[in-house]
Amino acid sequence: MDPRFAELDRLDTRDQVRLMAEHGHRAVDAVAEASESIARAVDGIVERMRQGGRLIYLGAGSPGRIGVLDASEIPPTFGADPGLVVGVIAGGDRALRAAVENAEDDAEAGAAELAELEVGPLDSVVGISASGRTPYVIGALREARARGALAIGVAGNRSAQLSADADIAIEAEAAPEIVAGSTRLNSGTAQKLVLNMLSTLAMVKLGKVYGNLMVDVQSTNEKLRARAERIVITATGCTAETAARALAAADGSVKLAIGIVMTGSDAEAMRRALQAAHGDLRTALAAAGGEDAGA
Repeated sequence: MDPRFAELDRLDTRDQVRLMAEHGHRAVDAVAEASESIARAVDGIVERMRQGGRLIYLGAGSPGRIGVLDASEIPPTFGADPGLVVGVIAGGDRALRAAVENAEDDAEAGAAELAELEVGPLDSVVGISASGRTPYVIGALREARARGALAIGVAGNRSAQLSADADIAIEAEAAPEIVAGSTRLNSGTAQKLVLNMLSTLAMVKLGKVYGNLMVDVQSTNEKLRARAERIVITATGCTAETAARALAAADGSVKLAIGIVMTGSDAEAMRRALQAAHGDLRTALAAAGGEDAGA
């Protein structure tokens, strides 16, 4: 336990806030130190996704909730199928809001979750555990490897027990916590940062980002429709009126609208170009004469 935190309850509010803010940097530093393992995991996930595989997060308690959260944000952000990134939590959906006693101690349940999902060699399974020894997660990683899937362990400490059952071990040690034993704090922050990288960079490499623009964003409300128009304007330099017309012709598809504006093609021709390029906008633009693929 860090002695700086021993009198936390006696500090005034401003000092408590300052201490937590300063301590939060340890999570960022811990993730940066694990960057090589994270990069290997991203490449492994993408290699399998390109062949039809899925990314599956699995954890108990706070790590499980973080996995479910990250998975749930992928479809609206990147226009991905809801089954592409899956979040599983010990104890089921009920555990998202309330603790389910002993769920994390059931290694067989972790393995059974993967059997139910029919996990196979093209899938990537990310087991998340702050302690690095959660039986539910270890059981799942062992089952993942037995099924030929890529097993990735995300732990909050070095030399974690689950790392022995992972093909790739990501160990982001952000402890000790400012409130001793509360793994929803720095450990949780580090886990969210790691999952942000795994899912976001996988989507980037799959062509769902152009530059740093979310070109597969789903325009499901007024805010996102306005964002879609801004993305088309930013990508092409066109006017708002041109962006709106292109989006209308593209049935709201940002990626397709950008292609229409940049190449002068009609919607159907650009749609075919994108299909031939497996959804990669840069490749489609180069084929249609709109931009050099390496630009």
